[in-house]
Amino acid sequence: MLVCEKCQNLLMNTDNFVEILFPQLLVTRKTLNNYSGAYDRYLRPEIGQQDLASVTKNQLVNLLAVLPAQTRYQTLMVARVIFREAMERDLISENPAKTIKPPRIEVKPGKFLTWEELSVLDFGKQTSRIQFLALHGCRYGEAVALLDADIYDGLVHISKSAAGETKTVAGNRVVPLLSPFPGFAKSQKRLATLLKPHGVTVHSLRKTYAYTLKSSQIHVTTAAKMMGHSNPLVTLKIYTLVLDDEIAKSASALEAFIVKSALDKQAQKIAS
Repeated sequence: MLVCEKCQNLLMNTDNFVEILFPQLLVTRKTLNNYSGAYDRYLRPEIGQQDLASVTKNQLVNLLAVLPAQTRYQTLMVARVIFREAMERDLISENPAKTIKPPRIEVKPGKFLTWEELSVLDFGKQTSRIQFLALHGCRYGEAVALLDADIYDGLVHISKSAAGETKTVAGNRVVPLLSPFPGFAKSQKRLATLLKPHGVTVHSLRKTYAYTLKSSQIHVTTAAKMMGHSNPLVTLKIYTLVLDDEIAKSASALEAFIVKSALDKQAQKIAS
């Protein structure tokens, strides 16, 4: 990668470089905003005015150590991008963030409502919007970007989000239309407020959709495409969730199997 003339002519401190670098990154607007936020809050105060080449691994380890695990992980990823790109431009000879171990992040399964639970709840004027999200697996930004023209032939054609592109290439997808399209406001605050008393979030409606696909016997690889997951393992984490009613249904199914087996054996004895 070529070194820009401005980079060559400056004693390159981290702020100078980030100002030049971030607009050049081939990432979505949302990702860029996340990068900028992490840099401004956690990296700039410590290393912003420091020459790139003088930033050490020990410095980064110390500033990361006081952050919560999720924040530490994101900030480390931003630092890795900055110093990786600086190396590509021959501004530094070593990436001080490269060998820093990311924290282990334990993500507990978030609560969600099954469609059976959600479908009987009354959210007033927002009911149709909440149900549309739960029946089509749209991220809220994708729902905001949908137009009537995107819905035809009994299908919802998802190809963009409010920020521009979908989260990943796999986000471009088509799903069956299961309820009328109500249109969505830019802000999800009203929906979030209505869902909060039930202990769930707007994003949890995607888990409702995934669980509905599982309950409908949709194969996990097909479900991954319908969810817009680039990695089916993400979908599989939801598919492996077992709710209490499933255990009860399994017990009934096992009892029915045992009774049927006993009756079959009895019938065979009679026949012989």
